[in-house]
Amino acid sequence: MAVAPVAATMALVAVALAVPAASASVAAGIATLTTALYRRSVVAIGVGAAWVAATLARFWLRPPGLAPYPVWALVAVLSGVALTGWGMLARARRQLVLSLAERVRRAEEEQRRRVERARHDERLAIAREMHDVLAHRLSLLALHAGALQFNARADPAEVVEAAAVVRSSAHQALQELRQVISVLREAPVLAELDLRTLVEEVRRAGMEVEVHDGGVRLPDLPGATARAAYRIVQEGLTNARKHAPGRPVTVRLEGGPDRGLAIEVRNAVVHAPRGEGAGLAGMRERAELAGGRVEQAGVEKGEFRLAVWLPWPV
Repeated sequence: MAVAPVAATMALVAVALAVPAASASVAAGIATLTTALYRRSVVAIGVGAAWVAATLARFWLRPPGLAPYPVWALVAVLSGVALTGWGMLARARRQLVLSLAERVRRAEEEQRRRVERARHDERLAIAREMHDVLAHRLSLLALHAGALQFNARADPAEVVEAAAVVRSSAHQALQELRQVISVLREAPVLAELDLRTLVEEVRRAGMEVEVHDGGVRLPDLPGATARAAYRIVQEGLTNARKHAPGRPVTVRLEGGPDRGLAIEVRNAVVHAPRGEGAGLAGMRERAELAGGRVEQAGVEKGEFRLAVWLPWPV
């Protein structure tokens, strides 16, 4: 805490020494500038005023010649103002840069927290959906399996009936499990993932959508890839409708089993999204869970470009 007063005192000493010794004037000027760069405005102005007073006194005691005293007095005042003003301006600029950097750091930290929350919410949604879908089926399985275990001497027809119920419940539970977590594992039932139907729905809502599927059909893809691709295109169209209403959107799919699936959604920028919202965070989560990645999600050449790569395992 005592560093600032000591530094200001040393600067004043250097300024005072410049009165009897002209050779100390350079050190006094440096001390004045340094004080303005790193100390409070009040201290900087005080040291600057002292430097002007010391210079005026030196010029009065030992006139430099070549010009009358008023001219040198004006030079002394202007020099003091320049040194102090320059230092204070540089200090203010440095503080502004540090303040902006701190704001950016806080904004990035807050954005990171929002992304983490979005990913956490996505996992919770998957867990809740799994619980809701499977709890009833599994409870039926446990009930009928328990009946078979504790009623081993039951009529064969009753055993067959209970076994049929167990088999049916197990089959339905398996199908529902595949539908719920197909984002995590492959699922063969993909007829509901109709990209054409999705596009027609958004077109009826007033969006102009151009699709280049490159011969790719979602039902032909592995389960996790197909479902992730459908949701990513859906989220891309939603973002386009939100941030660029009334503007055309281009959707492009291309790839194959040997190189994976590339998805691209482009739209003109009207309202550029600030940072990564929950939609993009959930999209990244889906891509990563399917073994892929979001390669770009930002503005490029006046357009918002979403580029995602997904695996296409054989």
